[in-house]
Amino acid sequence: MMDQIKKVFLLFIITIITVATVFSLTGCSFTIQDTRLRADEGLAPITVGIAPDVPANLTRRFLATLNATPHLETTAGRAPLYLLDRPENASVVIAPAPVGANSVRIMERFFAPVVPFATLADDIPLADLQARWRGEGPLLVTPDAADLLGTLWGPTAAQVVIVDALLPALEATPGAVGIMPFDRLDPRFKVLAVDGVNVLSNQLEPARYPLAVSLTIEGGGATLIAPLVQPEVGPYTNRAPGRLTTLVMTGVTAMSRATAARMERMGALYPAAVISATLAAADITHVSNEVPFLDDCVVNNTENNLILCSHTSYWAALEAIGTDIVGLSGNHVNDFGREGARRSLQFYRDNNIAIYGSGLNVEEACAPLLWQHNGNSFAFLAVLAYWPASAWATEDEPGACYYYDNKEMILERVRALAQEVDVVSVEFQFEETYNAWPTPAQVQEFREMRAAGAHIVTGVQSHVPQAQEPYGHLDAGGPGIISYGLGNFFFDQMWSWETRTQLYARHAIYDGRLISTEILTGVLEGYVQPRWATPEERAEILARIFNAAPARP
Repeated sequence: MMDQIKKVFLLFIITIITVATVFSLTGCSFTIQDTRLRADEGLAPITVGIAPDVPANLTRRFLATLNATPHLETTAGRAPLYLLDRPENASVVIAPAPVGANSVRIMERFFAPVVPFATLADDIPLADLQARWRGEGPLLVTPDAADLLGTLWGPTAAQVVIVDALLPALEATPGAVGIMPFDRLDPRFKVLAVDGVNVLSNQLEPARYPLAVSLTIEGGGATLIAPLVQPEVGPYTNRAPGRLTTLVMTGVTAMSRATAARMERMGALYPAAVISATLAAADITHVSNEVPFLDDCVVNNTENNLILCSHTSYWAALEAIGTDIVGLSGNHVNDFGREGARRSLQFYRDNNIAIYGSGLNVEEACAPLLWQHNGNSFAFLAVLAYWPASAWATEDEPGACYYYDNKEMILERVRALAQEVDVVSVEFQFEETYNAWPTPAQVQEFREMRAAGAHIVTGVQSHVPQAQEPYGHLDAGGPGIISYGLGNFFFDQMWSWETRTQLYARHAIYDGRLISTEILTGVLEGYVQPRWATPEERAEILARIFNAAPARP
């Protein structure tokens, strides 16, 4: 009996010594019961420290969780868990680091430098951005950007502005740049690349992007601590590659006349040689093809020839740019008669090419094309709102979906689809003009389609680049954009600078929402081959379309 009492007394002394030692290291309180259990099990304690530059709001959450966790279950049993005031003495440390750090990561956040949409600049040097961060130039940042980027760059002298107030503040501050979270972007902002690296790219290498921060856990036991604290930071990331979709939309394609004549000499792949890599890199690449594909199409380069077709071998050019979907709302789809239209539609079907806007009858022509990518759902529709009547589909004859015979049905379909899919994209083949500014009727019809629920409304009739009209998350219908006209793509109009210039709208959809639209710019050369615009040419093209934007109601 005496021996048993001695053993209990000795255990009590050991427990008291252990309590005193840990208390002196941590300054944390704990119960005698918890400590006795740990001493009984004999496992080495796991000590945790939180780096001082972890944002205070996160530190508070971590402390609450860890203080409520007296021990961790390991394969060897329960291990005591202690918090240390001095993280350099801890076996496990929670600390911020650049994204890509070789540690256990519990959170990563990407931020984007932004300016108003109608801005000519495309890129900002990191050195310039960091100088603004220190107060050497106008910079507006959201609170989370200030906190998290501050862990890498130090405290900021920039003005801190909530997301919903950021755009008005930028517009009121000449020369200002903003920094905001990637997942809070909307099309009213233009995202700037940083030293050529663009956070919108579906090929982004995260470790190369400087406006990204992670919280890491390093040291023995890191994998045990991570599941405890990760829920306190919310979603692991605000930029999951598996939730991002890039959609590129292009303007008028009609590989006929001079374009076809050059392709016969240079080869079917020649038109795509310069721009193919960029367009093919999109997750969804769109083409609006105005003319039928026929295996007996003969080149007719007669001046002012308006009976147009493309040889089926020319599909190679569209395949080279990674074409996934083809809108067939053009008013030339029946140039070779209803039978020619049937043969062209069969060509698409035989080659498993996704089409919409035309069909064997009006029901097919007006039906949406449904699409899925990375968890984002899409509905694509295309309508012809122009002449000739011979191009319009009927109840039993092929052609394009004529808008004005089916307007109420189309609008109602868009309203329904907006409730069923993430992004509704509608393209108009409208009245053709050669001006950057849209006509009043065009503005009215495109905005009515937008109001019905279309997130992306695109004019594919215009042979010159036209105005753009972005919408934000606070607008009715949420984020979206109207592209009144993208200009020509693969088409031979070399007779003016305006008809040679081209837009390609690269939309970024993240987690079911349109967050950004980049306007890429090209120039047609030699009747057949687009190239990228030079910086000076690009500035002129963008200024032209920005200045043509219609007044907002």
